[in-house]
Amino acid sequence: MPEFQHQPVVEIAHGASLLRFAPQTGGRLLSWHVDGQPVVHWPEAANWSQPSKIRGGNPLLFPFLGRHRVDGRLGFWRDAQGVVRELPMHGFARDLPFAATTEADGRTLRMTLADSDATRPGYPFGFHFEAVYRLVDEHTLDVELTTSNTGDTGDAALPYYAGHHFYFELPHTQRGETALELPPTQRRYQQPDGSISAPEPGKPRYTLDDPSILDRFHCLEGGAAQVRLVAPGLNRIVTIDLQRPGSIDWYAVTTWTEAPDSDFYCVEPWLGLPDAIHNGLGLRWLEPGATETAALRIHVAPTAATR
Repeated sequence: MPEFQHQPVVEIAHGASLLRFAPQTGGRLLSWHVDGQPVVHWPEAANWSQPSKIRGGNPLLFPFLGRHRVDGRLGFWRDAQGVVRELPMHGFARDLPFAATTEADGRTLRMTLADSDATRPGYPFGFHFEAVYRLVDEHTLDVELTTSNTGDTGDAALPYYAGHHFYFELPHTQRGETALELPPTQRRYQQPDGSISAPEPGKPRYTLDDPSILDRFHCLEGGAAQVRLVAPGLNRIVTIDLQRPGSIDWYAVTTWTEAPDSDFYCVEPWLGLPDAIHNGLGLRWLEPGATETAALRIHVAPTAATR
């Protein structure tokens, strides 16, 4: 098993494309390089003692994403019977080890997480959560998140709303010239009390220095769902196709970065909004024995190729 930053990793390569993963650390995609250049950001000096705090890669958000709270207490949720349970922000998946299998084609990694003694106190459901990354070609990556309710007939339906947290490489000095192109959306955000703001019409295009998209949810209105990150300074267009065959509908795309000098910008496809377990915005229910998949495709191309 190769090492990266003194950690065991799994590498998937095809032509000019190289993916690095740490299955034992939240099933995390660490980085994606195309033609030797980073597409998905990973810091040169990462603090592996607190992996969930590392700003990079693609943390997997499951079973809930974002912040949830009960009576002002962050990190708690209340079920239909009124029982209050503790569950960390963005769920527990990013903190737990996944089992991993590289398929025979050498281009596909399948990582799985199942319920255990570590998950049941805060989330008392039988589940199987799987993330599959597949290099279609050296510039195209398919990603699938599949959730199954492994409970028996008569057990409760499973509530969830999963998501991605892609950290895309972008020098902070290039935000003003880099554009985010979106399908029709309604823009929302989480207010200080945890509630979600009223929707307002979204724009089809923003530059990444626009403060109006910092920590904002771009709720998809249906139809074609393709998001583009156009970065002329990197000679790169990243296209995220959210309308894949057999996929359930994505609910929103969230945009966020940490600081004015952060050399990344996050574009995050989500199945719901924060606190959906209480507000219902994107909350999904799986009956015992049911399975569903949320799929997307990421394609990287030079900006010159589109002119």
